[in-house]
Amino acid sequence: MKDILETIIKNLVSDKENISIHEVEGEKSVIFEVKVTQSDMGKVIGKEGRVAKAIRTIMKSIAAKEGKRVSIEFIG
Repeated sequence: MKDILETIIKNLVSDKENISIHEVEGEKSVIFEVKVTQSDMGKVIGKEGRVAKAIRTIMKSIAAKEGKRVSIEFIG
């Protein structure tokens, strides 16, 4: 699941080396903390948060197949 998220984020940002994804896994939930540079934060979030919402939707559907809940936090 982390690999898919990393692929999505890498295709959005221009500074691909400064991406950090920290995964905190519980019994039935997973939290991803995504850190990107401040200049790339706008690309990841998008206008009115549409890109971030789309990323969360994709990850929630993947997590549902595994019987888990997922939460994604974007940190600049």
